[in-house]
Amino acid sequence: MPMTAAEPLTETPPASAGAAVPNSLTDDAFLGGKISILQPEKGFRAGIDSVFLAATVPAEPGETLFEAGIGTGAAALCLAARVGNIHITGVEIATRYAMMAEQNAKRNDLDGSIRVIKGDVKDALRRDLAAWPEHGSFSHAFANPPFFDNDKSTKSPNSLRAVANSFGPEDLELWVKVLATMVTLRGTVTFVHRAEALGRLLSNMEGRFGDIRIAPLYAREGMAASRVIVQGVKGARGPMQLLPGLILHSAGSQFTPEAEAILRDGLAWRLR
Repeated sequence: MPMTAAEPLTETPPASAGAAVPNSLTDDAFLGGKISILQPEKGFRAGIDSVFLAATVPAEPGETLFEAGIGTGAAALCLAARVGNIHITGVEIATRYAMMAEQNAKRNDLDGSIRVIKGDVKDALRRDLAAWPEHGSFSHAFANPPFFDNDKSTKSPNSLRAVANSFGPEDLELWVKVLATMVTLRGTVTFVHRAEALGRLLSNMEGRFGDIRIAPLYAREGMAASRVIVQGVKGARGPMQLLPGLILHSAGSQFTPEAEAILRDGLAWRLR
């Protein structure tokens, strides 16, 4: 069966990844083996959504970035590997994931580019926490929010997956508000989300962002989009644009050349 945008992308990790991996973890390679990421064998696992999200963030060397829900660091590491000399601050509520994100940054020699804050995303809105960065201090912000509503899905018995997938109806607005708070005027915010949640996401972005670009992800030609990348500019007034998007798989089970260039070669997917 072909891989969809929600499924994990696993490759042979580079030989230099390090010591033996505990049975509770897997060592997964991204970007054709350029990045090696430890992840829980059971629980929320980063996949190609994270790679496509990282590919669309329009970061330049020297800029600072904020990620809400850094998880094990997949998106941040893919972005840092593609764009040199950037600094990413990521927030993660699950302590085990936060620890793995820090470890993954070190094992990929990117710990100088990535800082992990162990805490709740909503705390970014507070002004009384010295460990948190200043509001409006980032050039770009990005997120892969949890996909499942508490009242619409059965919670996983695995505690890490339950935390990642537990998402109340008001939480998406909170995440949009956090990214809007942390990014500077004219800075960009980028989300990857389910296609069916596009209307709610756009509604929450209204009044905060303009010049919004929507890029759908299609598993195959002729199928409905399963995921969307949505990117906006804080304080901009430009019109919304629906872009052609990207088809992941050809007639066979292999990736299309366009998807392959992003997933394996680390090519940027520019939306603007």
